[in-house]
Amino acid sequence: MIDTLLACATCAVNFQDDGPNAAGWSIFFMLGIILPVLGTVLFFMIRLIRRSDAGLDPELRD
Repeated sequence: MIDTLLACATCAVNFQDDGPNAAGWSIFFMLGIILPVLGTVLFFMIRLIRRSDAGLDPELRD
């Protein structure tokens, strides 16, 4: 009962039709897409920072 009150309209219908598995799998799928993308962005940001620091003259650093 409480699941249907806290869920959005799409998920609430899935809970009534034995769909908690569908809601769980959709969250798992979204995490499976979002986490690698965020990890890739973070990786390239760190890589750019390290490369910019490596090529900078020590006298010009702040």
